[in-house]
Amino acid sequence: MILTKLLFIVLIIVCALFYILYVWDFALVLLMVMTALPVIMFITTFITKKKLTVEFAVKDKTAVKLKDFPVQLVVTNKSIFPVGKAEARIEYYNTFSRDVSSFDLFLPIQPRNSQRVTFQLNSKFCGTIRIKTLYLNIYDPLRIFRFKTAGNIHTEVTIMPEGHDIGGVVNYSDRVNEESDIFSEHRPGDDPSEVFDLREYNPGDKLNRIHWKLSSKKDEFIVKDYSLPIDVPCLLFLDLKCYVESVLTLPVFDTLIETFLSISQFLLDNERCHSVVFFNASQNQFAEYSITNSTDLAAVVRTLISSINESHLCQKPDVYFTENSGLSFASFTYISSDPDSEMLERIDEEVDADYKNAVIVIDDADKSASVGGDYSSLNVIPVLVGRISASIKDIDI
Repeated sequence: MILTKLLFIVLIIVCALFYILYVWDFALVLLMVMTALPVIMFITTFITKKKLTVEFAVKDKTAVKLKDFPVQLVVTNKSIFPVGKAEARIEYYNTFSRDVSSFDLFLPIQPRNSQRVTFQLNSKFCGTIRIKTLYLNIYDPLRIFRFKTAGNIHTEVTIMPEGHDIGGVVNYSDRVNEESDIFSEHRPGDDPSEVFDLREYNPGDKLNRIHWKLSSKKDEFIVKDYSLPIDVPCLLFLDLKCYVESVLTLPVFDTLIETFLSISQFLLDNERCHSVVFFNASQNQFAEYSITNSTDLAAVVRTLISSINESHLCQKPDVYFTENSGLSFASFTYISSDPDSEMLERIDEEVDADYKNAVIVIDDADKSASVGGDYSSLNVIPVLVGRISASIKDIDI
């Protein structure tokens, strides 16, 4: 571009000398044209810049890990002047990490038209992929001038985590929410407020469970199976604080969230309603969400991912436990990437639960031995980054 400008300056000087040496009308016209041409290029390109709008178009705001998803850069030119050359610098990164990638797009822009350029992205880890323009440069047809526009136009795509199969046992407890009307669809229980099923009498069945009115019609004893309440106080506490800034920060975050998802899905598969608590940075407080079905879980995961800001702001779990003393649950599971023995001792001593687990994500198998401890009622389970199924085999929850 500098060479082009120098060339035009030289041409204008040559035309001026030509006009001085040869007093012809043609020399004057040539000088006027060469002088006016850069001015016209500047004015028309400046007008075009003011008439440009830039945006991203993403068909689906959610995507799957390791699979390409399309993103379109849409440039609309409302002016009557075309742009022969435009270049856009696109930057993208996972908000869980500070590793930024960028690339350039080159495109012509037709007058009074929209130009769409589609590119593909993918992510190895879950999280929020933030895509933005650093700039869009447009050039006049002679490549004399360049105008920069469309800085920081952005969009976001949520990369959903993957659930993993884990092994364990979901225990049933007497600590039931008596006001709840959520019962098992597959197992009978002892709650007389809801009838689970009707069946024929078997020796040993209690007489108070015989449906006398229906039995008189059937000429045989019909017994009522009561329902099993599944709304019990079961809590997953997810510690999202980033304790180590390294190349493994993103894999640790990914494993942390997928560990929560896997345990939550395991509970739902075994008809266990539960809640999750994590620090929501957008609300600047710890928030609790109830999960009773897969729809709730998907919504919570989206909220969880979007709640993490780029500064990784997160209060320590101590704040929650200080503000919420006397916690009592049927089961309590703490999920973190920090094997803080003081925090684990506090959970062991202060949280009242029939079953207590601490699932700690580690980035090195050699750290497994240092994660465990001698706790009276707390079961500590180390989870190696990327190996959730292999790590959680016998959780008692």
